[in-house]
Amino acid sequence: MSTKFKKKKKGTPGISTASLPDIVFMLLFFFMVTTVMRETDLKIKAPKLPQADQVKKLEKKSLVSYIYVGKSKDGKVKGDLIQLNDKISDVSQIQSFIFAERAKHSEAEIPLLTTSIKADMNANVGTITDIKQELREINALKVNYSTRKGSAIDNMKN
Repeated sequence: MSTKFKKKKKGTPGISTASLPDIVFMLLFFFMVTTVMRETDLKIKAPKLPQADQVKKLEKKSLVSYIYVGKSKDGKVKGDLIQLNDKISDVSQIQSFIFAERAKHSEAEIPLLTTSIKADMNANVGTITDIKQELREINALKVNYSTRKGSAIDNMKN
């Protein structure tokens, strides 16, 4: 007695989608953790930066500390305001701000730290001089002035 067995044709198995939700949630979590929404919330009017014809872009923005100088948003305070991180500060608090920024970085990165002054075009020069004097006292000598690309002659027309 002979029995013949028919061989079934084997196809490729289907792709399992059981782990797909896990992968989607893992990617979602990754992007939520690594995305930086906004670093500072301006409490002063957004500074109208002066124009310069020779502009150089900063390489490592993680090594830059920003000091904002401008007018009050509501106009109640006369004169220039200084904003360090998310709070309005006084010139005397600049040194402690720089020391706190230095503490966030390794010892090797400290000489590479840059302080960028984002001052309004109509800011008082005395305020900027006071800021520079405070930075000089703590040996924070790498200072950058944020500008817009353009001609300096256009500044005089405005």
